Amino acid sequence: MTRVWLPSSLEELWPLWAENPGAALYAGGTDLLVRRRAGLVRPEALICLERVAELGRIEPDGPEVFLGAAASFSRLLSSPLVTEKYPVLAAALQRIGSPQVRHMGTLGGNLVTASPAGDSLPPLYTLDAVVELVAVGATRRVPIAEFIQGPGQVDLRPGELVSGVRLPATDGNLQHFEKVGSRAALAISIASLAVAGRLSDQGEVLQIKLAWGSVGPTVVCAPAAEAALQGKKLTPETLAAAGELAQQAASPIDDLRASREYRLALVKNLLLRLAP
Repeated sequence: MTRVWLPSSLEELWPLWAENPGAALYAGGTDLLVRRRAGLVRPEALICLERVAELGRIEPDGPEVFLGAAASFSRLLSSPLVTEKYPVLAAALQRIGSPQVRHMGTLGGNLVTASPAGDSLPPLYTLDAVVELVAVGATRRVPIAEFIQGPGQVDLRPGELVSGVRLPATDGNLQHFEKVGSRAALAISIASLAVAGRLSDQGEVLQIKLAWGSVGPTVVCAPAAEAALQGKKLTPETLAAAGELAQQAASPIDDLRASREYRLALVKNLLLRLAP
């Protein structure tokens, strides 16, 4: 029988983890517990973080907003801080799994799993999210693009856990998320696009960040495509030209869900959806 602990604070967690270094940490468990049931992982013990108050916070912190790693997707979607300030993230969270998965799954789980198909990740890239890591007596902050290093590979040192993400304030009037899957719901992403930026009153791009999911080993950003849109209106012609530059940054694979060629086409075509 596997032992399970449910600490209610970081103060309770640290000694438990020190005494059980082979334990697996989790919150919702929508990834870990499925893999454990399938025999893919066999942790010596489990430490559930869902009751750790510090990890469930959703609150403003100065000019930033802090989203706790153990906050479920449904809790994030019920927060005006997320839905009103960061609609690109809210749109992505609404497309994750089913209501049951959104009720249990957490932002920290998406980050640590570091799947190229993680729906919350492209919006976090466009919002310049900073991942906050905590250990005994220490805190470290890492930009999300540096934290995620490959599929399932993150910059997480021994004794550290993800406490949450920090999002800077934004006054952007352009936020967009779109996902292509094999069906309308409960689908792993074939490709996705997140966009955050600001347009002038005349519709010209003043600032823009683009991030694609499922078209590379990590979220794919395309600075050349962003530069090509700077100062221009989002017409089909300018978006098509930027999409061709974005295709050069992507490195999709063939798998059971889609071919490499189809994903490359989506990199460009998803961008065309921004045209008025």
